[in-house]
Amino acid sequence: MSTTAPVGDRPRPTIVLVGHGMVGQRFLEAIAERGLTATHRVVVLCEEPRPAYDRVQLTSYFSGRTPEELSVTDMEFVEAHGIELYVGDPAETIDRAAKQVTARSGLVFGYDALVLATGSYPFVPPVPHKDAEGCFVYRTIEDLLAIEAYARARAVTGAVVGGGLLGLEAAGALKGLGLDAHIVEFAPRLMPVQVDEGGGAALLRTIEEMGLSVHTGVGTQEIVVGPDGAVTGMKLSDGSELATDMVVFSAGVRPRDQLARASGLAVGERGGITVDEQCRTVTDPHVFAIGECALAADGRVYGLVAPGYEQAETAAATIAADEASFTGADLSTKLKLLGVDVASFGDAHGTAEDCLDVVYSDSRSGLYKKLVIGRDGTLLGGILVGDAEAYGTLRALTGSVPPVSPESLVLPAGAGSGDRLGPSALPDEAIVCSCHNVSKGTIRGAVTEHRCATVPEVKKCTRAGTGCGSCVKVLGQLVTAELEASGVEVDKGLCGCFGQTREELYEIVLALRITSYQDLLDRHGREGARGGDGCEVCKPAVASVLASLAPAIGASGYVLDGEQAALQDTNDHFLANLQKNGSYSVVPRIPGGEIAPEKLIVIGEIARDFGLYTKITGGQRIDMFGARVEQLPLIWTRLVDAGFESGHAYGKSLRTVKSCVGQTWCRYGVQDSVRMAIDLELRYRGLRSPHKLKSAVSGCARECAEAQSKDFGVIATASGWNLYVGGNGGATPRHADLLAQDLSDAELVRLIDRFLMFYIRTADRLERTSTWLERIPGGLDHVREVVVEDSLGICEELESLMAAHVAHYRDEWAETINDPEKLGRFVSFVNAPDTPDPVVAFVPERDQIKPDLPLLAIGRRPLEDALEGSAQR
Repeated sequence: MSTTAPVGDRPRPTIVLVGHGMVGQRFLEAIAERGLTATHRVVVLCEEPRPAYDRVQLTSYFSGRTPEELSVTDMEFVEAHGIELYVGDPAETIDRAAKQVTARSGLVFGYDALVLATGSYPFVPPVPHKDAEGCFVYRTIEDLLAIEAYARARAVTGAVVGGGLLGLEAAGALKGLGLDAHIVEFAPRLMPVQVDEGGGAALLRTIEEMGLSVHTGVGTQEIVVGPDGAVTGMKLSDGSELATDMVVFSAGVRPRDQLARASGLAVGERGGITVDEQCRTVTDPHVFAIGECALAADGRVYGLVAPGYEQAETAAATIAADEASFTGADLSTKLKLLGVDVASFGDAHGTAEDCLDVVYSDSRSGLYKKLVIGRDGTLLGGILVGDAEAYGTLRALTGSVPPVSPESLVLPAGAGSGDRLGPSALPDEAIVCSCHNVSKGTIRGAVTEHRCATVPEVKKCTRAGTGCGSCVKVLGQLVTAELEASGVEVDKGLCGCFGQTREELYEIVLALRITSYQDLLDRHGREGARGGDGCEVCKPAVASVLASLAPAIGASGYVLDGEQAALQDTNDHFLANLQKNGSYSVVPRIPGGEIAPEKLIVIGEIARDFGLYTKITGGQRIDMFGARVEQLPLIWTRLVDAGFESGHAYGKSLRTVKSCVGQTWCRYGVQDSVRMAIDLELRYRGLRSPHKLKSAVSGCARECAEAQSKDFGVIATASGWNLYVGGNGGATPRHADLLAQDLSDAELVRLIDRFLMFYIRTADRLERTSTWLERIPGGLDHVREVVVEDSLGICEELESLMAAHVAHYRDEWAETINDPEKLGRFVSFVNAPDTPDPVVAFVPERDQIKPDLPLLAIGRRPLEDALEGSAQR
């Protein structure tokens, strides 16, 4: 390899970019948009062994995303614009006098404009043994590969130093790898920069309920090592000691400005390459700095990707001789940490003079919402924990007086506030996408002026929604609203095969007694879809409708019968949930969570005989994991013989009806909650619906079964039962709304029958009851009018449909194991039915098993190298 690159006779001016992260890639896109790649030679020196990837989504690697899927670099773009990308070859020195950069490989590049996008490096506290074997940082894909390798080979317990954004993600990754995870945070609360004390408390409760151990208000004093030099524990500042097999440092970052320092460029007192409003270094007008390595003109180092993108745009514009400046940026953030939504925007901590706080807090549900309001009613900022659904709208309204009361903006749906605020209330100048600084007016213009008719088209036109993605929902609502306002008929069809909604297809199937998907497609599909095979959207959706209505229309409700079998998703196809290593889970129904000792023994014997992993779930039943597909009929034969039925964990149907022990055992109970839970679960078992259904029955107002977080929940009163509907305890928590109170047993069952069948009739595909209740015109009031007051005169029909379901229920697994033809599908390889899948393998952990996932070979060092290198990180 040549040790130099031409620096004398350059036919075109040269731009050298040092660093190729997300901000560096955005800079390349920005100069390409301005035509600079056609007039300049562009050289990129990248330190990491791979091009730019999405560091914001780094933790998704542990959820199955590959390094290639994380990439934000389109190599066709690189080649099309003639960009010279040197991967794994970072800049070593800068000679500003000669205007040259020397790479580690020895290559020397002359430049006319030099752009430093070197990012940041993890801060590791200067504690003894911080470089011991088993100590890691959490910053790059290579860091994650090393953490994964060490965790699989050497660790049972892991500790993360730092309770900020990356610290929580790292802890989640360790937990996902099967480790007992601890978080050590010096501040008195988690995420101290983003949330206040109330938000930290809500976040703490939720994270501890996930099984993570949190230690706040303590620092790390020393890493304890064993005789072999590997980590065995940590000494904390309160005198306690924490036993751990590995430590991940995630205690913040520092600007990577060493290269700039060595070349004589000015840096800030606390780090960061000092730049002006055009992102030029104050020392040298030919050198720019962008992203986390830059100390901006307002005196800040920005650690978020959105400000980095703005700096990249500014530097590109300046090099192109256009006017641009970066004087500061919005620090609003919306994150999903360990499944918990956390958002902050504007003056989140209320530092403005005479500001007021409007707070809604529900520690039981892990919800915390705070808005900071000025004396004149101006929305200054806020914090959202547990439910950040309104983030896009609230952030865009910051700096203005909202058109509704602040209280209505924090109260959950159904909690007494009738005012709701949607994106249509935003002014045109409101910024919807902070990553790319796109306003509502720009989005409207993309629809009205550029004729964009879909969200993907608007994304391509404006770049909105292509950054962190937190604005995509608001973006979709704005596009739909603008199209409708322009008189454009918005296609609300289920998919490309059907122009009707799911609700309309339900009515067609019911009215015309259509019993097959193909018949429905041929008679009522779009012109071009008739006679075809359909798609992966409509096939399972129609299959669900047919199964829901099977008794009423004279169809078979058995999902593996004839055509129905070909319409099912993977889970329904084998009547079991597919797991990450290709094995399946087995979940027998345990109505109300009540089980006799003999049945417990059967489950234990089956798990032992087939080597399955067992776990008690939050739904009060026992899951068995690790079954091979060919083992499923053998396992279920034994379960059915013992009196078990399918738990339908694989289907969009009723999952469980939880219960507390009620008045039978509890001194506070006022009704028999276990009996009611069993009755409800046996009544609605196997009921196919647009999405899964969960329920619970609490025996008193103490609410131990958490009924108000369920699709339909029941709470006992001295006079009967209160019925709550539309709750959700998942990724978007929602309190259920009170539908009716003090009901008798018969009244309760009748209203639940009506509610469920009305939901199944009118909901969209994959729409939970919580979302449906907020979307349906009239909301809770309309639902109450329909199912309680019978305002539409359909309650008799709804009750009849439910009665037909109950009368015709058949256990799917009992039918399957008695049908030799159906049993033939349970093989890994159709052409070799006796051959098990060799990829499905397990390793021992805590006296059970866990999946032995094949390590990705791409970009990976061998295991021994990864372990060896950990001590140097």
